[in-house]
Amino acid sequence: MPKKNKSSKPKLSYPIGKQTGKQEAQKEPDFYLKHKSTIWTILVLVLLAIFFIINNTRKIPDEGPYPPNYNQKKSTIETFK
Repeated sequence: MPKKNKSSKPKLSYPIGKQTGKQEAQKEPDFYLKHKSTIWTILVLVLLAIFFIINNTRKIPDEGPYPPNYNQKKSTIETFK
């Protein structure tokens, strides 16, 4: 059988989850800290779009002369086999 408590002191009831000290007001995080990953993702996508546009709007260089001793008939026959 369980024994009874020998002490007759009443237990103090403390509120659960509440702090007894002073609470400081929570400071909202800065805009940059809150949206850091979004900002970097947009920045990378913009840079990739710029590089894509620059790469595809450049003028394609004209083809140069063939190397010496190049036989065009021989190369076209071999590609169709």
